[in-house]
Amino acid sequence: MSTDSHLDQARDSLQLLLQDERLPPEARAELADDFSQVQAMLDKLEHGHIHIAVLGRVSVGKSSVLNALIGEQRFSTSALHGETKQSEMAHWNEQESGALFLIDTPGINEIDGEARERMAHEVSQRSDLVLFVIDGDMTDSEYRALQGLAREHRPLLLVLNKVDRYNAAQREQLRNSLLERLGQLIPPENLIEVAADPAPRIVITVDAEGRETETERLIPPDVTALKDRIWEILEAEGKTLAALNASLFAGDLSDKVGARVLAARKQLGENVIDSYSLVKGVAVALNPVPVADLAAAVAVDVSMVVHLSKVYGMPMTRSQSGTLIKTISGELLLLMGATWLLHLVASLLKAGSGGLSTLLTVGAQGAVAYYSTYVVGRAAEQYLAAGCSWGEDGPKRVIRNILDSIDRDSMLAKARQDILARIRTTRA
Repeated sequence: MSTDSHLDQARDSLQLLLQDERLPPEARAELADDFSQVQAMLDKLEHGHIHIAVLGRVSVGKSSVLNALIGEQRFSTSALHGETKQSEMAHWNEQESGALFLIDTPGINEIDGEARERMAHEVSQRSDLVLFVIDGDMTDSEYRALQGLAREHRPLLLVLNKVDRYNAAQREQLRNSLLERLGQLIPPENLIEVAADPAPRIVITVDAEGRETETERLIPPDVTALKDRIWEILEAEGKTLAALNASLFAGDLSDKVGARVLAARKQLGENVIDSYSLVKGVAVALNPVPVADLAAAVAVDVSMVVHLSKVYGMPMTRSQSGTLIKTISGELLLLMGATWLLHLVASLLKAGSGGLSTLLTVGAQGAVAYYSTYVVGRAAEQYLAAGCSWGEDGPKRVIRNILDSIDRDSMLAKARQDILARIRTTRA
């Protein structure tokens, strides 16, 4: 697939997220920052910008690495612990890299580090290449952070800084130790050694009279290997990196959007189920004609499933809803046979007494009807939420799990109260 095709796919996926009309207004408001990031990423793609972020512990020399790459002191450095307090960005005007930007981030182990680590993580999610800087053998927190980035499939370079502190044998030993521990996380060519801010050397000079004078000689940064590796990657797949990162970000946000849409639909679905359960409970309780109770019950259930199918974006006809209800009812008959038998007996009692026993059976029979519709609604909701599928366990297991999750006695008691209250309100 060509680079342009990758970019086109990334643009399309991001545009679809911005235009997703399924997302309720309140959920869109909560995700406003993410959507602004989507728009920023679209702009980045349009202008061909590449973002390179640096991550690492406090004081490993992240800012110094970026300053050495950029050739000037653009990022804050200090002997103080954790000089970088928030992410910073600078334009890297190197050769023809007019669209290349470097991003510094706070240390991942900062005091109040949870918020700053989250910010650094978010910056890395929006970057096309990550430079993970260390200054010696890796700590457990560094290793866990590197594992997290690798799981997100972010293009990574591991930068071993301050190598000027080691002799050749020590450097070789440290490199081998790191590669052995890293395994498949970082290929050897992506472990780069640098000296971004080498310590000055002490030079002793002796004059003609034998007097010694000590002076400091500044050593220039050595980041050539890192710069070369970055250019190799960018020349080979720079645009693809941008498209890959945009696609990964779009995928992450799409999961968030999907979760919010599903949560909103679930809440609306619960309201639909509760409303139809109460309508059915009242209708069955007040109807003195046997069998008509059962026919009315089926009609209410069908209407509820049709309504739920629209809520979940899976519109069903009344015929399709009826078929789904038959499947659910069949499993309920196996799991709740006695309850359904009592429902039928209560309906027949109405006819046998000319309706005189209605007041005795109204609450109990209506509550059973309420309960049964609630279970049907919950089962239908799970079927629709799974894309019209019962999953691997089939309808029996789904319905059994629903029944096990409901306190039947409490629900029947509450349903009876709600039904009687609605009847009193209607008659008043």
